[in-house]
Amino acid sequence: MNMHSSEASTAEEAIAAQEALPPLTNEEATQVAMSNTLLTPRFYTTDFDEMDAIDVTPVRGEWDKLIAAMKADPNKGHFKKNADWDDVDWDGMEPALKAEFIDFLISSCTAEFSGCVLYKEMKRRGSNEDITTLFQLMARDEARHAGFINDALREAGIAVNLGFLTQAKKYTYFRPKFIYYATYLSEKIGYARYITIYRHLEEHPDKRFHPIFKWFREWCNDEFSHGEAFALLLKTDPNLTESRMNKLWIKFFLTAVYSTMWVRDHQRPEFHKALGVDPAWYGQEVFRKTSEISRQVFPMTLDIDHPRWIPQLNKMQAANVQIAAGRKQGGFGGWAKRMVGSAKAGMAFISLLTIPVEKNAVPDSPRLEPAY
Repeated sequence: MNMHSSEASTAEEAIAAQEALPPLTNEEATQVAMSNTLLTPRFYTTDFDEMDAIDVTPVRGEWDKLIAAMKADPNKGHFKKNADWDDVDWDGMEPALKAEFIDFLISSCTAEFSGCVLYKEMKRRGSNEDITTLFQLMARDEARHAGFINDALREAGIAVNLGFLTQAKKYTYFRPKFIYYATYLSEKIGYARYITIYRHLEEHPDKRFHPIFKWFREWCNDEFSHGEAFALLLKTDPNLTESRMNKLWIKFFLTAVYSTMWVRDHQRPEFHKALGVDPAWYGQEVFRKTSEISRQVFPMTLDIDHPRWIPQLNKMQAANVQIAAGRKQGGFGGWAKRMVGSAKAGMAFISLLTIPVEKNAVPDSPRLEPAY
């Protein structure tokens, strides 16, 4: 009997389990995953030698506890269908909702697998046991998540070709410190997103239109622990969060991650309507949770209650709609529409960047436990 990806002990085993499944007509889903825009998940590469040189001695006590908890593997076997998995009437699902939900699943699968690829490569290239152990464990978790989403997609008759993505998707180079900022935020905002949906659906189970949401609590706890690992990595070098230039980079990444989420979520109105969630409320709720968590390591948070905050986010969303319309239109007229939309988005982003931050004192120990 073939191993299920949820039982895999390594990323390689989880990927092999997915590749051993019967093939599906998945070209369309894979092409969506292959696309590269400002809003689509990307694959990253970095200076692996620099990452391999990290010394975790300053955070050794908390590091060993975290690694031990991840090695205990409490979620092994969790990410697979069981008796709690309800039948899904894909054919009867409202077409607009079906399209947006499939797009959500493909985007989520790509994002999870993006992390898997980066972490797996760090494990392959590194020799620092602390670092390679961490990334092996994180790659394992992300591969399980991607495989589980692909299992859900298979019910709709499609799947993302994960092996093909590894070979064919364009890679973006980020310096290690940018990997730390971006990945820390993506893991923590992922936790905030999943737990907010999970708690909402606990209160409104009639809005749970797909069974995958039942798995979000354990899923978000994986995201949380991954973020904890990057919080510890950031604490190994005070310069990463305390120098004037790096504080500006932190503000940039906070603004970029938050605004990207806002724009992307507003592209899926039927998805959020089916969940019974207002995208604006959801965005602000996720931002509040993420801001509260990020105080563990970042010396500032964004002022998401500033009078310019939501209006400028909405301008970015409107500009994105214009860019998409121009891309669909094509020709010189479409190009001009895209350029105007890009300029509007840029101006809105600059306006967001100029909102004063809220400073906070960073605690000596960054370690947190899920509280939501």
